[in-house]
Amino acid sequence: MLPFEYDKHKALNVQKKSFMNFNLISFDAVYEPHIEESKRVYVYEFLANEPKLDLIFVHGIGNRNISYLLWFAENFKKHGINTYFVILPYHWFRAPSSWRGGEPFFSTSPKHCSVMFHQSVKDVRRTLDYVEQSSHLPKAIMGFSFGGMIATMALAIDERLKKGILAFTGGDWRWINWYAPHTEQLRKDYMEKSNEYNCRDEATCVKNRSNAFEKLGQLEKIEDIFQLEPACFHYDPISYAKFVRQPVLFFKGLFDRVIISRSSDELIKRLSDVRKISLPCGHRSSYFFRRLILRRSLKFLLEDEKLDHRSLR
Repeated sequence: MLPFEYDKHKALNVQKKSFMNFNLISFDAVYEPHIEESKRVYVYEFLANEPKLDLIFVHGIGNRNISYLLWFAENFKKHGINTYFVILPYHWFRAPSSWRGGEPFFSTSPKHCSVMFHQSVKDVRRTLDYVEQSSHLPKAIMGFSFGGMIATMALAIDERLKKGILAFTGGDWRWINWYAPHTEQLRKDYMEKSNEYNCRDEATCVKNRSNAFEKLGQLEKIEDIFQLEPACFHYDPISYAKFVRQPVLFFKGLFDRVIISRSSDELIKRLSDVRKISLPCGHRSSYFFRRLILRRSLKFLLEDEKLDHRSLR
């Protein structure tokens, strides 16, 4: 069984709590997580009155971005899009209250990280299983930052997704592990602990990745990804981009220091059907462009529908 595969016949064991504007759905994870809190998947379900599309929404790493990204789910709902906001493993109430969110993803071990990433992909696919029980509408996915990486993998793996929106994300771990501010501690860990491939700095990273990097264009099927070494290619979005055949809308921040241009460009150039929108913002300041992002996303997702252009609040 490949890392992203699972037993689709396993019962979901769905539980639902209804609130004023959304339902909080939970169901069993199809993997054994590292901590008890992540044994169930939690999804915020925003159901439109007259839905035209189902959208899976994937947040970034860490708990701080979740609250403001829920704004998108609330507003997609107002414009006829059922939105399913997935809480990723090891985040929020799927983690101890003392965690900042996503700690297990910050590891120097590619083999460990591969497991973490594919657990997230399984959560996305399992959410699709849940949605399909009650809806036959077209399915799409939107991911911000780290969530965009998971969304890229999911688009390549699961043909049920018909469109994708990737926002302020990228690929090629060289440009993330060695340049992003939020991976500073990870760089220290590489220097002190290394990993199973003896990666200690950018130079050894580039050297270890060089042979497999040249083979990316020769991949014929997704299964071939798992023949590449080191194992960081097993969860690198650039490994999966070739297999993303759906239309993709890509938002890039011109002043993004978290996902630098080299990282986003490495992913963009490998996507076969991509429309890029560059915004004069950084990673976090993209929040100030949320209404524009929403409008352009609605146009992309519902381009065959007559859009509702009421003011966006």
